[in-house]
Amino acid sequence: MISLIDAPQDKQLKIIGFEGGHSIHRRLIALGFHKNDTIELDSRSIFGGPLLIKDLTTEVSAALGRGIARKIMVEIIDE
Repeated sequence: MISLIDAPQDKQLKIIGFEGGHSIHRRLIALGFHKNDTIELDSRSIFGGPLLIKDLTTEVSAALGRGIARKIMVEIIDE
């Protein structure tokens, strides 16, 4: 289990859980990201910018700041 911030790009990832308080959980669920969803890290901005995430389960894409991305715990799905 690793943080989304440390995950490799262009690999399928499974959301294991969220670290942090209730507001982080509520915000991620409102954006369409849920536990056990399959996601992919589409791009990583240089100089510490946001990460572009695509949820392959719900077809939602979003740009997440590195602070929030650090609180999403994932595991790499072996294909």
